[in-house]
Amino acid sequence: MDLLSEIKKPVITDIEKFETYFKQNLDSSVPLLDTIVRYTVRHKGKQIRPLLVFLTAKTFGEVNRSTYNAAAFIELLHTATLIHDDVVDESYERRSHFSINAIWKTKVAVLVGDYFLARGLLLSVKEKEYDMLETVSDAVREMSEGELLQMQTSRKLVIDIENYFRIISKKTASLIKASTVTGALSVTHQPEILNHMREFGEAIGIAFQIKDDIFDYQKKGSIGKPIGNDIKEKKFTLPLILALKNATISKKNHIVRLINFDKKTQDTIDEISAFVVEYGGIAEAENYLDQYRTKALNILRQYPINEANVSLQKLVDYIIYRNK
Repeated sequence: MDLLSEIKKPVITDIEKFETYFKQNLDSSVPLLDTIVRYTVRHKGKQIRPLLVFLTAKTFGEVNRSTYNAAAFIELLHTATLIHDDVVDESYERRSHFSINAIWKTKVAVLVGDYFLARGLLLSVKEKEYDMLETVSDAVREMSEGELLQMQTSRKLVIDIENYFRIISKKTASLIKASTVTGALSVTHQPEILNHMREFGEAIGIAFQIKDDIFDYQKKGSIGKPIGNDIKEKKFTLPLILALKNATISKKNHIVRLINFDKKTQDTIDEISAFVVEYGGIAEAENYLDQYRTKALNILRQYPINEANVSLQKLVDYIIYRNK
């Protein structure tokens, strides 16, 4: 049994039932839309966010219909953002398969992303999950702000750690934070638990993005998307920021000039990647991962240990030590 399967054990029945529940919330009478939805569901990822919803709920109570609503709402929103991200990034590959915009073009991809978002909103209203609607709507706001802030800083070539963490807290951690908060909301309204799950979700969300940023500097792609994308898009992620901090002025200026090229050759990408490794960017970024791991685990250990809590702790390590 692999680690992820072991982590799912306390909620495996719920995860299996969720598959059906999720698909029911995507039914459409439009043939083209139905085809694209089935393609998207068939190539879904590991569904870490719904798993977080179920495990968080079971840590503090019993999984119920509200938990299923939260998991569906989160996964619908996550799918919508992935589709829209591929359009914004002009990416034609997702999880080692063609992206929606690669097959059906940009206009269709944008509309399908809107459809997923609308189904999530409708679900929350229909089920009267207004607290969850507020939580997830706030996550959408933060993700939009994070994306635009990243575009702004990349154009100005702003290179600092503070801006980096501000961006990923909004862009990536916000939805993972929403997963843990809505999972908790489905079983309790205790302010202390909700606050702790907000902090927990943000910690593992930031760690998740740091890990993804490290992957982008690997020689071989292993996470289902092309490597070197951050370099091509002039994104100053943590490994690059830390490496630049360790470089001489002349070396730093040289690398920044390379990053600023609109069209980069493979040799350019390889040179920047090698620089990040040589100047300690990867090693120092991994130190930050350890800090967020400690923070997340300390939060969980404040509560009674049950199967779901143990699985959440294992999920923290899975996110941080995964190799794809």
